[in-house]
Amino acid sequence: MTQTAEAPADASSDVDAPAISSAGLSKRFGTQLVVDDLALVVPRGAVYGFIGPNGSGKTTTIRMLLGLVRPDAGESSLLGRTMPDATAEVLPRVGALVEGPAFHPYLSGRANLLRLDAADRRSDPSTASARASAALDRVGLAAAAKKRYRAYSLGMRQRLGIAAALLQPRELLVLDEPTNGLDPQGTREVRHLIADLAADGTTVFVSSHLLAEVEQLCTHLGVMRTGRLVAQGPMSELRALTATRFRLRTPDSGPAMETLATLGVPDAVAVPDGIGGSLGNLAPDRIVHSLVTAGVAVTEFVQVTPTLEDLFVQLTGEGFDVSG
Repeated sequence: MTQTAEAPADASSDVDAPAISSAGLSKRFGTQLVVDDLALVVPRGAVYGFIGPNGSGKTTTIRMLLGLVRPDAGESSLLGRTMPDATAEVLPRVGALVEGPAFHPYLSGRANLLRLDAADRRSDPSTASARASAALDRVGLAAAAKKRYRAYSLGMRQRLGIAAALLQPRELLVLDEPTNGLDPQGTREVRHLIADLAADGTTVFVSSHLLAEVEQLCTHLGVMRTGRLVAQGPMSELRALTATRFRLRTPDSGPAMETLATLGVPDAVAVPDGIGGSLGNLAPDRIVHSLVTAGVAVTEFVQVTPTLEDLFVQLTGEGFDVSG
């Protein structure tokens, strides 16, 4: 349950509360309902992947959570405190990178960080230089610290944005497409950085279009579709929603399809390397035995573990880059 501004949460209730929660959160722009009745629960210490097709309401949700956009209905809390009422209290404990970083083009990366740090009334000026150096080093920009921001590549700009979020210790890190513009090496480095932060106890909420990265990195998942949260929970539980499939290689496709239909495989379909379908409650050895008994030559039968992409398509009915 979220706390009200009139009754501030004590330290113990803050720790017990989810890192992020919302109830009935909704936002409309004109006639378009962009976020509809959103109920997020992000546990403390989780790496929560927030995914959905383009236009599904992810960035608007993040902006509402951070108090940058006021919702039309519903409520949300960060670290156990109601937003946006507790913005001044909570945001110093939260690092964020939303819709790409914005810095002064004629200042160096290091100078930009120091300028941001000086604007933070809670920062200690005596440690600013050391903290800026540590943040730059952590995102791999130490060698480019003196280079002007205008000369940074897109990937370097993303890294500087993450560095800015790490100038102070954070209990919660909110990252909107943190690997945008990064090459494969940079993407791996950001993945390892997020894993290190999570290992230190930081909760990370990351919106990303790179399903492979989300699959490797995240412990929990939330899936958006046209403004609604269609599923959320631990990654292992959501994976169980996707039916385990099989791939069959055989020269006898016709008889094989007939046998699979008799067994009750409803979605058997020809694929480039044979026949694919869902196992359902059928044991693989039963399928193979039935095929062989029917005179079907089985060259290969493989059980295929569902991927995050399979789950995404099942929940949204769309390819990942289709606008919602």
